[in-house]
Amino acid sequence: MGVLTNNFVAATQDEDYMTPEAVQLVKAAEALAPRLAERAKAADEAGMVPRETVKEMAEAGLFRVLQPKRWGGYEQDPRVFYRVQMALAKGCMSTAWIYGVIGVHNWQLPLFPEQAQQDVWADGNDGTLIASTYMPVGKAEKVDGGYRFSGRWGFSSGVDHCDWIFLGGLLPKKDNPDELEHTTFLLPRSDFRIEKNWDVHGLRATGSHDIVVEDAFVPEHRTHRTNNHSDAGCPGRETNPGWVYRIPFTQVFQRAVSSACLGATEGAIDEFRSRAAAHIGKHGAKTAEDPNAQMAVAEAMIAVDQLKLVLFRNYARIVHCAKTGEQMPVEERLMQRAQASLVPKLCAERVNELLRACAASGLYRSNPIERIFRDIHQARGHIANNADAYARASGAVMLGLPNADPYI
Repeated sequence: MGVLTNNFVAATQDEDYMTPEAVQLVKAAEALAPRLAERAKAADEAGMVPRETVKEMAEAGLFRVLQPKRWGGYEQDPRVFYRVQMALAKGCMSTAWIYGVIGVHNWQLPLFPEQAQQDVWADGNDGTLIASTYMPVGKAEKVDGGYRFSGRWGFSSGVDHCDWIFLGGLLPKKDNPDELEHTTFLLPRSDFRIEKNWDVHGLRATGSHDIVVEDAFVPEHRTHRTNNHSDAGCPGRETNPGWVYRIPFTQVFQRAVSSACLGATEGAIDEFRSRAAAHIGKHGAKTAEDPNAQMAVAEAMIAVDQLKLVLFRNYARIVHCAKTGEQMPVEERLMQRAQASLVPKLCAERVNELLRACAASGLYRSNPIERIFRDIHQARGHIANNADAYARASGAVMLGLPNADPYI
């Protein structure tokens, strides 16, 4: 059976960001993927990524990809982070999902005031992991030195593996108290409770449970105005001046919840090719000779190639703007947001066809493509992956209407 490179875009993209250190990190993720595949079914049934897996990712330095060098991290280009995530997703999408949403927090914490970074990472704790759920449902009451904070949030992926958490809420803008803005609140494990209610269709091993906070005190320095990209809004830049911490939040976070779908689709393609080459149906027909199978695998590979090209092309532009200080036009930012959100939708369509071409015997849970099918469809439910909404938002501006997306 013929072999193609895992990443077709390598020959056409400027990859100067793939330093020897970056290559080592991606190779470490690729080496982990077969073990993740072996554990994926059991993790799905248990509703949790094994602690052993998280330990191995931590020991390989994968959670440190976006962490500042001053805190023991690698401070890499986010494209390295997404490559690592896609490599992990070839083995287990749930693992790659929690890697994405936990690992990206090591990029956001450096935007907080220095004291918040010290609270989490000082005294030999620079490997501490942070969970999140950004839905703006927290109720904050201003008190001396900070806020009294309460609420219930859903969908905190991988929280069982974390000692701190980012939670969303709304606060009045400092320059216009009549308007509210999204704020990220940072809390330690002692201040929140995990309500284990994650019993869903896909991404079952992410353990994306509810979080409850009851009248906790959050100091002012443990808050970050999420969408304020100015230096005043990101005081951590004083001690973390690298260009990577000048990228707007949405441009980093959104790809962290869509790129796992690309790696998972690659895993489904690999599984399908191996299966089709050997499988003979009950009526004596070879899957490899089925025109539906041939179309399904070709179209899936084409889709992954195209989606990766857009990912790396768009991110090259994001990096350029971060390094030069150029302001990306709102039309371009909206288009990029729509393109990122479209990834799970297109991956789901292609994996649908792969699973269909497996015929009846492919629907057993012993077939990894069945799990990948469920995982990608679950990923489409994330608000950042609402492709139709973001396409409409982009289209509206292109047709002369005002931008209605507060994150852009």
